Amino acid sequence: MFYHFKIKKESNGYWAECLELEGCNAEADTMAEVETNMQDALNLYLSEPFNSKVIFPLPFEKTPKMKGKLVKVSVDSSVAFSFLMRITRLQHHLTLSEMAKKLQYKNINTYAKLERPKTSNPELKTIAKITRVFNNFPIGLVFA
Repeated sequence: MFYHFKIKKESNGYWAECLELEGCNAEADTMAEVETNMQDALNLYLSEPFNSKVIFPLPFEKTPKMKGKLVKVSVDSSVAFSFLMRITRLQHHLTLSEMAKKLQYKNINTYAKLERPKTSNPELKTIAKITRVFNNFPIGLVFA
């Protein structure tokens, strides 16, 4: 999953803003630092607490054409997966408990691990189950 950042050179360094996510910004003294900071800022931004009701927009399908330096910044796969799980749950108006039941988990904590980037590392059989239950689950974005 990639989001798009526009980088601006300023007199004392670099500043970057994510086009899709308002308020997701990074700054640094050098270009190398701003590239690292963009990825850190993006992963932190999308690692919204699982009890949040905020649904962030998905990335643009195509890179927008605009003036200035535009870069694609990748999201860590565990962050992307947990983000997509939370969005799917919220779009279907389900609670954590209802989502756990729908995916046939015995308790809510087992499911909740999938919405936490630090613990989100699903097995292939889990991914298969999720894509069967939610046939529009955008699993391809995790690997894009």
